[in-house]
Amino acid sequence: MSTSIHQREDDDSEARSPKRTKTSEFDDNHIVAEQAQESILPPSHILLGLSPPQTTSGGLRQLLECDVGISEYITRDLPPIRGIIKQRFTDFLVNEVDLDHQVVHIKSLGLPESKKSKTAEDIADASTQEATDVQDSDAIEQAGPSNIHPSDHTVALHIGQKDEIEVVADDEVTWDETFESSLSPFLSEASIAELKKMYLEGPEPPRVSDNGWVSKVHKKSVDAEISEQDALPHQDNGAQSSDTRRGKHQNSRGGRGRQRGRGGRSQGSEREDHRKVLSEPIGSKATRTSLHQVVRKLFKGKLESETDMSTPAGGEGSRITIKWSRRGGGRGGSRARGERAPRGEYPPYIHFTLQKTNRDTQDALAYLSRTLHVNVKDLAVAGTKDKRGVTVQRVSLRRGNKTVDNVWNAANQIGRRSVPEAVTQRGERGVRIADLNYRKAGLELGMLKGNEFVITLRNVQADSMDTLDLVMNSIKQKGFINYYGMQRFGTAAVPTHTIGLAFLRSDWHRAVSLILQVRPGEHPDVVAAREAWLVDHNLDRALALMPRRVVAERCILESYKKQGGETRNAMGALSTIPRNLRLMYIHAYQSYVWNAIVSERIRMHSVDKAVLGDLVFEEEPTNKAAPSDPLDVDMDQPMAVDEHGESDNAPRKARKTPWVPPKVKTLTTDDVHKYSVFDVIMPLPGRDVEYPGGPLGERYREFLKRDGLDPDNFIRKQKEYTLNGSYRKIFQLPKNMSWSVLRYTDPDVALAQADEDKLLGFDLPSVAEDGKFMALQINLILGTAAYATMALRELTKTETSSHFQTELTQASEDQQFRGTVIPNTDDPEEEEIAEMEE
Repeated sequence: MSTSIHQREDDDSEARSPKRTKTSEFDDNHIVAEQAQESILPPSHILLGLSPPQTTSGGLRQLLECDVGISEYITRDLPPIRGIIKQRFTDFLVNEVDLDHQVVHIKSLGLPESKKSKTAEDIADASTQEATDVQDSDAIEQAGPSNIHPSDHTVALHIGQKDEIEVVADDEVTWDETFESSLSPFLSEASIAELKKMYLEGPEPPRVSDNGWVSKVHKKSVDAEISEQDALPHQDNGAQSSDTRRGKHQNSRGGRGRQRGRGGRSQGSEREDHRKVLSEPIGSKATRTSLHQVVRKLFKGKLESETDMSTPAGGEGSRITIKWSRRGGGRGGSRARGERAPRGEYPPYIHFTLQKTNRDTQDALAYLSRTLHVNVKDLAVAGTKDKRGVTVQRVSLRRGNKTVDNVWNAANQIGRRSVPEAVTQRGERGVRIADLNYRKAGLELGMLKGNEFVITLRNVQADSMDTLDLVMNSIKQKGFINYYGMQRFGTAAVPTHTIGLAFLRSDWHRAVSLILQVRPGEHPDVVAAREAWLVDHNLDRALALMPRRVVAERCILESYKKQGGETRNAMGALSTIPRNLRLMYIHAYQSYVWNAIVSERIRMHSVDKAVLGDLVFEEEPTNKAAPSDPLDVDMDQPMAVDEHGESDNAPRKARKTPWVPPKVKTLTTDDVHKYSVFDVIMPLPGRDVEYPGGPLGERYREFLKRDGLDPDNFIRKQKEYTLNGSYRKIFQLPKNMSWSVLRYTDPDVALAQADEDKLLGFDLPSVAEDGKFMALQINLILGTAAYATMALRELTKTETSSHFQTELTQASEDQQFRGTVIPNTDDPEEEEIAEMEE
């Protein structure tokens, strides 16, 4: 049976110097000499018991698991089940589990329902913005008008199980014959017709075709203006992005991210609205005042009128300009931050389901902020998701004046493409939003129970099916070590935890040196920019060449520029980096120490039971909305920066209750038997934490002292670098775990289906019973901040770093059968998109 395959874009689009100098006084050999003298890894690396790392001629190499403390297994005595991780995007499906333990799925791709459930209590509380219960059962469900025109909105009111009452919302306006009669004393017939046309077009100006010329902008110009892959500077690994090609496209495809059209490409800022209607000159001030009043009354603030100042008033009087209001109508959501919506409108937030493909969470939010014309700070999620894969989660938007209609239309590029196209094609550039509704409060990090995974391992090698089942059952019953995965440390050769250590030691010049350092595998543009500064000391050229996606480096260089080339104030330069990014470096160091000490604990003691000296919670933390880590973000998550250069580095609102350290205790002979190994916790270094008892606690302190830190003092003069410690369980037990074995031949054939494709009918899983290769599909649910790759590591006993997995994929035997089911089609447009997303 033949199946229509709708391919996605290519699956591989994957001690400080005491002397402070000015730019003009730089010693050419300073950077090289400093790097040669100082190890790129923390001093405590020697305590990991590893042989000196093999480096490249430049003194760098790709980071391995052992470098970040990941070395042990629970089931070391069992044979490995070899396989390739994340060969295709759909081989790694992630769906968020909300606070009600419901798995988030896309339910509908269509327009928001025009009728919505709304209780009497909701109407009374619609203007109350302090409500914080996001999961309130009275929250307004599927909501919002379904047509593009702003005049067709109706509200369905449900009170319990009583009859439905239809009410026209107070702020909705329908154009009818009374408009002509009311406006005719002031405007000509032509002006009234022009005004009607402008109003029915809606608050967004229609997109104008450019006959293809805009889309023919030089590639470098496109790269400069549209930063779709906001990768972090220290991990920009462009060399890996196009070595191999998967998932070539057919002509009859869903077109994920490819139906861009020829015009109207979003340039990262709101399109200007030049539409307006001019009256004839009006000599009487009273008449002009009457026209202003009529416009306000008819359009209820959606349109505004003002005296035309572009032309001088003649003897006949002044003209009146009528145009879409900048304060209303939802055009830009430009209501001042914190200003309440007028009473009678919908609640202040819109929640929607986001599916993203091969995009970081923050990158996807940055894209949405540009598409929706909102500040990136107004978008929030409960947790970050993996980049390489297809992930589904809820997102909240502080909506301003926007309706669910506005958001749905903007996200689906309605105007450049039609509604039927939007609901029959994949989302633009790997992003799809659906299931929009109004809510009384936004999301915050930690507002989730975990994530459900459907993971497909390709080219699986096992001694027998019995061995495979034995290993899988072991993971199901014994779990896996709850290591921080490699995503936490970035993917570049300069380790982010080393940068974090420099921050904690207040070694600002070393931190700058590490961030600006050249590293192998980067995009040529980034390499050229680094060398312009490090070798040629040309600050202007370095800034001109450095892509905007390279956030930290640009911040430092721009700070130097403002200081007239002075490099002495390294701390000041670092402070211009978005706060979340600076904290990511520090949390990477915390994660490194945690991994290393957990490995020490496993080597010292049993993996089957709690032992003397272990730490446990006296009682489980009850704050369900608090993230289990200080910052639930990985180092492969780029900063979301809006078109004004702002990042989401400020808290959306202060927590109502201060953080209180959980109560923990050290196990003794009196109570060790009361706890299991799944109760054992390990602290992340910081203030207000207790260290394990006995030799392990001493080892913990030794690690910190070797790195020049005081284990009992994490308070810094710079308050933002003062660490609040926390705790993390050392073992993770998966829930609802199941698995199945599949056969396939062509590695380009999908073996799992994402939510969007299920609704579109694209890429049905195609299993070949007589296939040459075996795949293992695993279903499981993990708690918050747990890494599925660490569960897979327990299975495969294989390095999970991205560069190692890429090499495995390229060397895999199944690669020679690519295209045997899906014909290869070299599409020039695909190549362009792959290059843009490097």
